[in-house]
Amino acid sequence: MSTLQTSPGATASPVGQTLAALLCGTLFGSGLVISGMSNPHKVLNFLALGPHWDPSLLVVMGAATLTTFIGFRLSWMRQSPMFEEKFHLPTRRDIDRPLIIGALLFGLGWGIAGYCPGPALTAVLIIPAEGLWFVGAMLCGMLTHRLLARMRRTPD
Repeated sequence: MSTLQTSPGATASPVGQTLAALLCGTLFGSGLVISGMSNPHKVLNFLALGPHWDPSLLVVMGAATLTTFIGFRLSWMRQSPMFEEKFHLPTRRDIDRPLIIGALLFGLGWGIAGYCPGPALTAVLIIPAEGLWFVGAMLCGMLTHRLLARMRRTPD
């Protein structure tokens, strides 16, 4: 039994969950700013293979992959999360049409604008003129998706 495990009867703590989310969000946002991922020009220079190609984001992605690998290994040593009764892991393993379309739209938007959702939120504070437009458009897209999904589920 590892020293990182908790008791099986652990209860959810809303305060703990909120503080953990705030800490993780702050750490994630700081990492985006420090690494340059919140700068759309740096991202676009990484995505454009040409004379101005900037490979430095490969280091960022490699560090993120390593950190995630270690973090998952440590979390799997626990019986339950720190502030929840059980782990909530995805059960679906199929690759369906909505997943493919969503991934294509995500990549297309990232390639055109140089933003994805996380860096766009940090850009609201750093480059408000660009960030606010992107976040507004992103929220409109999310709302449209939600409305269309609701319309498909609801018979007339």
